[in-house]
Amino acid sequence: MTDYLIQTDALTVQYGRKRALDKLTLNVARGGIHAIVGANGAGKSTLFRVLLGFETASAGSARILGCDSGALTPALRGRIGFVNEEHTLPGWMRVDQLTAMQRRQYPQWSQGRFEAVARNFHVLPEQKITELSRGERAGVNLALALAQCPELLVLDEPTLGLDVVAKRAFLEALMISCHDTASTVVYCSHQMEEIERVADNLIILERGRLRHMSAPSDFCERVQLWVAEFPFREPDLSVLPGVLDIARIDGFTHFVVFDQGDDFGVHLRLLGARSAHAMPVSLDRAVNGFLSSGHISTTPLSAAA
Repeated sequence: MTDYLIQTDALTVQYGRKRALDKLTLNVARGGIHAIVGANGAGKSTLFRVLLGFETASAGSARILGCDSGALTPALRGRIGFVNEEHTLPGWMRVDQLTAMQRRQYPQWSQGRFEAVARNFHVLPEQKITELSRGERAGVNLALALAQCPELLVLDEPTLGLDVVAKRAFLEALMISCHDTASTVVYCSHQMEEIERVADNLIILERGRLRHMSAPSDFCERVQLWVAEFPFREPDLSVLPGVLDIARIDGFTHFVVFDQGDDFGVHLRLLGARSAHAMPVSLDRAVNGFLSSGHISTTPLSAAA
């Protein structure tokens, strides 16, 4: 039987007339890095708040580490690491004072792991938090979370606002630490290049519902970019199957399509295309095209796994 660290069943969160989570059923297995993506308002942050016990669901259930998320004990919370986009830390403390305080809170604390991660950001023990740049604070936050030796590490937009150097250091520290430990990571980000680099599993949410779940490479294999040239009047393109997005660029029509093989090119030529060829598509364009299409109905690959 698969060991799930996160399970939701028909999870619903209602704010007045707005539904942030809409009967969401999601199973996240132990191990690896699971990336949750979606447009603003997809329900990602609401899901995290419910899972961590900061918010109560309107209906349905949510479990984390096998426990109801509304009944997390201090011991269970100690098995969960959390890093958010604000990287809020007590500014008046020095780094060594902060680590000493954290060390007393977590029985599994690894000072060696903290120092290994913090070293990537050139943070000194005697520095005050207020003296650190945003990137350095992000590094300290990640180091604190990983030093807990958590079973589950939840990252909510952790690289938002970081420069390129700090972002690279953060991701490298994350990947090295996850390779050396048994932590499972749930990673929320709008940066598709990050997701493509680090994620083992891609979870797409839309308007509080699970839209798709698979490995990023598997998802990209199901999405294609077709470029066609129509020499005369462009025909009615609504008859084409699986179209996620259409754009007209420099006299060519670009189609982002889902689950279409070479037959899609045949369709284009039957509609009068002079030329039609398929191209690979980036994860960023694949996800954006997928989310922009309201008419494509797809079943999440692992929704019921």
